[in-house]
Amino acid sequence: MPSRITVALGACALGTLLLAGAPRVGFAQTDYYNTDAGRPIRVEDAYAIERRALELQVAPLRLERPRAGAYRWGLEPELALGLLPRTQLEIGLPLVHAESRAGTRISALGGLDVRALYNLNAETQWPALAIAGEVVLPVGGLAPARAIPSLKAIATRTWPWARLHANAQITFANASDVAPLTNVTTHAPANAEFTRWMGGLAIDHTLALHSALLTAELVASQPLERLAATRWDAASGVRYQLSPRIAFDAGAGYRLRGDDPGWFLTSGAAIAVGLPRGGR
Repeated sequence: MPSRITVALGACALGTLLLAGAPRVGFAQTDYYNTDAGRPIRVEDAYAIERRALELQVAPLRLERPRAGAYRWGLEPELALGLLPRTQLEIGLPLVHAESRAGTRISALGGLDVRALYNLNAETQWPALAIAGEVVLPVGGLAPARAIPSLKAIATRTWPWARLHANAQITFANASDVAPLTNVTTHAPANAEFTRWMGGLAIDHTLALHSALLTAELVASQPLERLAATRWDAASGVRYQLSPRIAFDAGAGYRLRGDDPGWFLTSGAAIAVGLPRGGR
């Protein structure tokens, strides 16, 4: 019987093939300009994808190696839909592989991630603002023990030379809530993403003639464990428009302070298409 991870990867591959055969649309040529959380950095912009746009995050990979030595990686295929004007709905399936320092290994789903983002306004003399609500449902062997909700506020300000983004997020959970459903001894990277609060600033610069975006961030976050030290992560990355429909991203970062200091890498690609309009 195929594993859940195999089924999820197969569904992702099928979706990729279907989207690859979809008609081309003009907005997708600037998809490199839209930054999503984790693609390639954690801080995102305040804009939703266009209405009736469909975006598939293909094989977004995150690899971590704390200085203690054990590798952790996660893969989270995600589908985003421009459901309404300035509103997008996202569904993700985080697939997690973790290994302990003693060599124990496990691979499983880390939950079912459902998220909605609403862009409140376009930029004028004020920054663009957005709110995002997210819940991770207890689906999979490395999923949390209960549904974990969170809220995020997002702001974006644009100048001719750069854009500045600010994110602030709060998660409504305790450390005991995010224990995996299975009795594993590993520290799963999906669970490590749950923090009591997170705040970050990012700056990016567009190379329009090369269809590329360079970006960097500094993020502070507080683990759910009350006595744990605040984490400080610095990262940078690039988004590049490979074709009218496909944008590639890659990033790298380092945990400067907090538990498990070490480096991490991200890589992925997004395929964007437009859904056909309905009849009048």
